[in-house]
Amino acid sequence: MNKSKLEFFGRIASPLTALFLAGAVTGCSGVNDTRGNLPLAEVVDEIKPGQHTRREILSMLGSPSTRATFETQETWYYIGKKTETLAFFKPKILERKILVIQFDKKGVVKNIQKMDASNGKHISLVERVTPTKGKELNVLQQILGNVGRFGKPKNEEQ
Repeated sequence: MNKSKLEFFGRIASPLTALFLAGAVTGCSGVNDTRGNLPLAEVVDEIKPGQHTRREILSMLGSPSTRATFETQETWYYIGKKTETLAFFKPKILERKILVIQFDKKGVVKNIQKMDASNGKHISLVERVTPTKGKELNVLQQILGNVGRFGKPKNEEQ
């Protein structure tokens, strides 16, 4: 190669390398996601058992994420989490909070419980398969089993 071609590639290679590195660095920045309802700690600290009603809690915190259905007393759950996703990797949980508010029969706050990720328990899923009745056919049996089944049924032929 002659000297002018080397100088030309040298001038282009530097900016291209810098552009490539800038793209690689910005492409790997994390994406933060907030899901659910994460009430402010200052607002939650204002709630006192025996002093606030359902209506007041609703105006302070908004609608609950879910409500208990199988209890005699009403319980509201405020569930939220913040995650960070980096490129194609599994999201990393930055913060997880659950606020449990129990009301008595009159609708007044009875109990408040705050939980975070340290209170969570890992649940392993069961990977069983429910068996079905019938034959288990391989691909060849399925293909050959359908040969000749596309005409009229014998009882309809005349």
